[in-house]
Amino acid sequence: MNKHIYILSLLFLVSFAAKSQSTIGVFDLRYTLETDLNTTDGINTAWDDVHAVATLQGIVNKNAPNLYIYFVMEGNNDIDAYWWNKYSQKGEWLYGKQTVTYETLEDLFEAYKSKIDGAVIYDGKVASTSNVASSIAGIENLVAIRYDSSPNSLYSRLILNGPKLEVKQWLVNKDGTSLFTGTPGSLIPGTNRVSSGSLKNDPYIWFIENYIKKGKCNTAYAAYYIDQYWKTNPMATVRNHHTLCNHDFFVSKGAFFFDLSPWGDEPATDDPSQPVGTDLNTLKEMLLLAYRQNDNQKMCYIGGFPAWAFKYTKHANGIHDDVPTEWEFSRIISAYNAFKDADAIGYGALANASFWQHFETQNTYEQKWVSNDDLIERGLLTEDGKVNYKNKNFIIFYVGDYDASSWITQRTPSIWDDPNRGKLPLMWCISPVLEERVPHVLHNFRVTATENDYFAASDNGAGYLMPGMLIEPREISGLPSGLNVWANHCKKYYTKWGLTITGFIIDGTAPGLNDEGLDCYESFSPNGIVPQKTTIASLHNNMPVLRADLDINDSDPKIAAQKIVDRIKERKEIPFHWFRNILKTPTWYCDLIKEIQALDDSVILLDAPSYFELLRIYLKSKEDSSVETSLANNDGPDINLTDNIIKILSNCVIHQVAVYTVDGQKVYESNPDSCSINMDINNFNDGVYILKYTTDKNHTSGIFKFVKGEVG
Repeated sequence: MNKHIYILSLLFLVSFAAKSQSTIGVFDLRYTLETDLNTTDGINTAWDDVHAVATLQGIVNKNAPNLYIYFVMEGNNDIDAYWWNKYSQKGEWLYGKQTVTYETLEDLFEAYKSKIDGAVIYDGKVASTSNVASSIAGIENLVAIRYDSSPNSLYSRLILNGPKLEVKQWLVNKDGTSLFTGTPGSLIPGTNRVSSGSLKNDPYIWFIENYIKKGKCNTAYAAYYIDQYWKTNPMATVRNHHTLCNHDFFVSKGAFFFDLSPWGDEPATDDPSQPVGTDLNTLKEMLLLAYRQNDNQKMCYIGGFPAWAFKYTKHANGIHDDVPTEWEFSRIISAYNAFKDADAIGYGALANASFWQHFETQNTYEQKWVSNDDLIERGLLTEDGKVNYKNKNFIIFYVGDYDASSWITQRTPSIWDDPNRGKLPLMWCISPVLEERVPHVLHNFRVTATENDYFAASDNGAGYLMPGMLIEPREISGLPSGLNVWANHCKKYYTKWGLTITGFIIDGTAPGLNDEGLDCYESFSPNGIVPQKTTIASLHNNMPVLRADLDINDSDPKIAAQKIVDRIKERKEIPFHWFRNILKTPTWYCDLIKEIQALDDSVILLDAPSYFELLRIYLKSKEDSSVETSLANNDGPDINLTDNIIKILSNCVIHQVAVYTVDGQKVYESNPDSCSINMDINNFNDGVYILKYTTDKNHTSGIFKFVKGEVG
């Protein structure tokens, strides 16, 4: 063969191969949003088709962006089309990419048949097997398909006919009868473990024994999404909240999936006959195994959120409300070095994360900090470096909640693209760990930001956990401190995205941050944090610490403005005020500020660097670098010290009282669970003490200093 012809032929083949590899498959799943959910066929199509495609997508997108789907709608906004179109423009990541659209599921699976190793078949009568199937999908490269031998089922179309995918793993008997029975006293099939007595839990235990314990699972990732129980009430919330489209990313990572109740005081509402605490025990077993495999060197990234509209709350005949369920789940996972990317109900559906994970971001995204000269020039600092706060009240908004990849992806068109963005200084609080699933969204924020758009981290850093549960002694798990692994985890993301502020820390039902916890946050968030359980304001070394205040989420800016102005008048201890808002548009903020200034022209909205730098300077000017709550404040109980008796009278139950010396030594602790307390301090040595209390009113806490006897 002529040498030149050979070379040309080879070049053609290489070029053709490269072209083929860059061709992106496209499949439209939006038809599943139109099925009749009042019929069995409609429900099955809505569930089965999305589940199978999502697991396929996770497999074929592991190493490169090969398959894209259209699925998520937010109102009239076609979310997947929005992002595809944005990055298909000239000069953008997808510009010039070739695509091939598949019209049927048979065509789609036939096209990718060589890229997968077959199928895992799960049991439609045992809800939890759908999540186990997704776990196996990522580990074994098997698409997840529900057993259903009826002629038009997906099983018939893809397994018995069409591409005839080979079944490699069965989570149901081959005749369609259930493999798992939950029969007390029996052995769980394929294991040496006795049944938990729960039909729901036994498949998870089977997976623990056959996959997690054998090291087959990537325990750096987990997925907390609803199982087939969704099919019993598919219209409990927005119809895409089966969140099956979210599975693709976690399949691509070889993660473990679960849907378990965090409560240990009642049976899971979707499995009421189980022994109390069975779900919780299985969850803790999974988390402990993940912790051990991660060797306390890395965090476990959990996608998802309690499916509170379907399970585990009063909505489903449970005994707990929604937020306590959210917090209890957070408290438990935090005890095992895990955090969540909180795909919560409402905007929880996220498609194509396995595709977008390959998006090319910049190495770093820098943000400028303010200088004292700038503050002096703007009249916020005096020439001698003191905060000019006379007749001024400084405010900042926590612009959230952006602790979920799904939320920021769905709401960019309706919030970030608001034409009034840039007219006011806003502190956009976005978790930097969301770059794992939606790097393209975070990149878009940065390259389209105005000078008035500043970024801080959302709750509670690079992921949503309760940091108090990282501190020894660790309730629930009893594990060593997780502060170092959390600090190292957060530093990577904060450094890349130029973050120095954590805009909100949800302490929830966990302990507040002690000095070790504050040291941890200072190492990656040196310009400020806003926890719930702290003094009104203080400096930890050089890091400003401000207590979180009110949520203001009224749709009417006039009502919201009045609440803010009233709160500022009540809160006289300090001229710095913080308010949290959830999913508000820049237009809403513009209207809000107009209303506030009409009511009180002393209120000044600051940019985040100016706000936190002024707060730091203000606190440095105070003798003890802190502002304590008064003994009788508007938020908490009336507290009085007379004749060495501290009397506490509250309008809500006080769960815990603790007293510390100023050097941090605990000298008293009680759990009164009462609204009225008399505490005798006659036995205390003379000195200065700090009393902390926690109430059941929104799980708030308070702190104040008192003096016993004569102090030098």
